[in-house]
Amino acid sequence: MELSTLILIILTACVSLYYFILSKLLHFKRLKVPHVQPIPLLGNMAPFIFRRMSLVDNIQKIYNLFPDAKYFGFYDFITPVYVIRDTDLINTITIKNFDNFCDHRNFVNENEAMVNKNLFGLRGNVWRQMRKLLSPSFTSSKMKMMFGLVCECADNFSNFLTIESGKIGKTYDMKKLLCRYANDVVATCAFGISVDSFQYPNNEFFVIGREAFNFDSKQSFMFFLNRNFPLFTKLLRLRMFSPKVEKFFKNIVGNTVKVRDEQGIFRPDMIQLMMEIRNKNHGSVFDIDEITAQAFVFFFGGFDSVSTSMCFLAHEIAVNPDIQNKLREEIDDVLKKTNGKLTYEAINDMKYLDAVVNETLRLYPLLSFLDRVCVKEFELPPAIPNGKPIVVEPGTSIWIPSHAVHHDPKYYSQPNKFDPDRFLNGEVDSSVYMPFGIGPRICIANRFALMEMKVMLFHLLWRCNLEPDTKTRIPMTFSKKAYFMMAEGGFWLKLQARKSTAPVTRECLSNRQGVEGEDKLYP
Repeated sequence: MELSTLILIILTACVSLYYFILSKLLHFKRLKVPHVQPIPLLGNMAPFIFRRMSLVDNIQKIYNLFPDAKYFGFYDFITPVYVIRDTDLINTITIKNFDNFCDHRNFVNENEAMVNKNLFGLRGNVWRQMRKLLSPSFTSSKMKMMFGLVCECADNFSNFLTIESGKIGKTYDMKKLLCRYANDVVATCAFGISVDSFQYPNNEFFVIGREAFNFDSKQSFMFFLNRNFPLFTKLLRLRMFSPKVEKFFKNIVGNTVKVRDEQGIFRPDMIQLMMEIRNKNHGSVFDIDEITAQAFVFFFGGFDSVSTSMCFLAHEIAVNPDIQNKLREEIDDVLKKTNGKLTYEAINDMKYLDAVVNETLRLYPLLSFLDRVCVKEFELPPAIPNGKPIVVEPGTSIWIPSHAVHHDPKYYSQPNKFDPDRFLNGEVDSSVYMPFGIGPRICIANRFALMEMKVMLFHLLWRCNLEPDTKTRIPMTFSKKAYFMMAEGGFWLKLQARKSTAPVTRECLSNRQGVEGEDKLYP
C-alpha cells in the first residue's frame, strides 16, 4: 500500500470517528433538552475523571442547575443519559411503565457467567422468572430464621471491640472493621460457612472478598471499562472478577450443597432456601451455577455496599452525641425488657433505631443514582415548559438521581442535616425515598440489609461509645476517585468500651457453638 493511500485511510477514519463522537455529543442540543456542554470524549464526566469532584457531587451540581426541568441530559463520556428529576415521571418510568424500562445496564461482560446469571444482571423475562422464584426467600419469616446467625456475628464483633479498645479507647478505620463483620454475616447466612474475621483476619473467605471487591483500585477501573466500553472488554475478554474468585465460590457452593444433600442437613441460610427452590422445581431452573450466581451477588451486596452504609451510619452516630445518647437509651430499655436477649420482634419494634438507619440511608443511599435501560420505545413529556415531547429509543440509558432527590429542599427540610426525627413525624414521602431502588427492581435483599445494619449498631452501642477522631472529616466529604460513594480519607472513629460492659475473653469467643451443618473456615 502506498504511503499516500495509507494516510488517506487514517485521515478518513479520524474524520469519521470525529463526526461520530460529535453526533453523540450534540444529542441533547438537537432535542433542546437542558444539559451542560460536554467535553469531547469525556462528556460531563471530566470533573470526576480529573478528580476535581466526586461523581455524586458532580451529578448533584448539574441536578441543581435545572430546578424547573422534569429531566436533563448528562453525557456519561459519549453516551447520552436522561437524568429524571420529576418524581411523578420517576414513578411513571420505574413503576407504571416498568415494562419499557425493566433492565439495568450490567457492569460485567458476557464472559463472566457467574455474575451475568445473578438477579442484578439478568434481563427481561429471565429476570422476571428468577425474581419470582427468589422473592419467597426474603420474606420477614425467612429473615427471622437468619436473625440468630446475624446476632452471633454482631456479638462477636462487639465483644472483640470491647476487649481491644478497652477503657482507654482506640482509633479504627471503620471500613476495615465493618467489612470483617459483613464478611462473617454473609459467609454464614449465604454460604453456611462460619468464619471469625476478627480472630482470624486472614481467613480465605475475607481475603477473597477483599480481592473481589476492592473498588479503590483495579476493580473500579474494570467497572468503568465494562459500563462504558462493553465491546472493548468483550473483545479482549477482560474480566471483572478473576477465575480464582469464581472457582472459590463455585467450590464452596458445590461442596456445601453436596454435603447437605447426602447428609440431609438443614440450616437457615440462603443456600438452603435456594436448595428448596431447586427441589420444588425438580432442578430444572436451579443448578449449582445458578445457586452460585445468586449467592455471589448476595455476597457482593453484603460485603461491600452494606459495609459502606454501616460506615456512614457509625460516622453520623459518632458526630451527633445527642442522637447517640437517645439511641442508647432505647437500646438499654430493650435489653431490660428482654433480659439481655435481643429478639427479632424487639429490634423491629425499635422506632428510633429504625429512624436513625433510615435517615442514614437518606443522606447516603447505597447508590448515588439508579439506572434503567429502555427496552421499548417510550415518549417522555417535554423537559421544560413550552418544550416538545421526546421519544426514547430502546437501548437509551435513564438515571434516577437518588442522592440528589434525597438532598432536594423541595422534598426534605434542611436536607443536609442528619435528623432521624423526620422519619418519626410523618415528614417523609415514600415516593421520594429510594435508598434500595424503586419499583419491581428494588433490591430484593433490602430487609436483610436493614436487619444486618440494625443488629450491628445495637450491639456496638450496647458495648461501646463512639467518638470522632482527629482523622475524622467533619463535614463528610466524598472520595474523588471512587465510582461508589466513599469517604475521603476513610471512616476514622475512636471507640471505647462502656464502663457498664463486662468484656468477654477471647477464649470464650473462640469456643462458640456452631450451627448444624455449618462448616468452620479458619487458617
